[in-house]
Amino acid sequence: MLRSLAILVIVAAVSLPGGASALGVDSLFASANNHFEQKEYDLALDEYVEVAGMGYESAALHFNIGNCHFKQGQLGYAILYYLRAKRLNPNDDDINANLAFARQFMPTRLEGVKVNPVTEFMKMVVSPFTLEKIAWISSVLFVVFFLFLSAMIYFRLQGFGSKLLVYVLLILMLVGLGMTTYKYRIEYLTKTGVIVSEEARVFSAPSVDSDVEFVGAFGLTFEVGKKVDDYYLVIFENKRKGWIRKDDIEII
Repeated sequence: MLRSLAILVIVAAVSLPGGASALGVDSLFASANNHFEQKEYDLALDEYVEVAGMGYESAALHFNIGNCHFKQGQLGYAILYYLRAKRLNPNDDDINANLAFARQFMPTRLEGVKVNPVTEFMKMVVSPFTLEKIAWISSVLFVVFFLFLSAMIYFRLQGFGSKLLVYVLLILMLVGLGMTTYKYRIEYLTKTGVIVSEEARVFSAPSVDSDVEFVGAFGLTFEVGKKVDDYYLVIFENKRKGWIRKDDIEII
């Protein structure tokens, strides 16, 4: 069952990108929530999008936009915004529940997905964290390692326990840095997208006159390669690739 609204609370009237005040965003968000509760989904969506146009971004905002699209039967866009919300708040139960629920309606599933155990393990490790949180943990580990190493040198600590702790801190610091690098690569360096139209033809070349490799449906995700004219080269999880018109997809 679809779980409903997330509430946005802004406690200070600070300036946001685009010159909007936090109080203005808060008021508009509350108005959109009210329209949603009244089942006026088109009005709610317009106001949520207006909030986004002010330069504000949050998991709650993406989540509620996704809910509006779901209520209007636009499941491709619902999945898109749930994925955007999940990137900002990967552990939110409502976001994950609505994403899973919306994906139940996908008419097409990928076959022959090749699973790399190392990649899957890394994804499992970093998925509960945002990039900011992993980077913060890595920074703390670096500072602790540096301070303890400095203390060892200054106080000439030579015991086994001190050396063991240095190695443990070093390993933890390197693991943290590796996780930060991996998270940044998969979520920011690697551009990902999702099919938002009901169905999308995947061509062998960036032209409508080329052969159709297969037809994908809303909700399928992929890595985005180069762009040629109005087409993107995309690579799906099962490593099939092809060209899709940009009007059929959105970047997550």
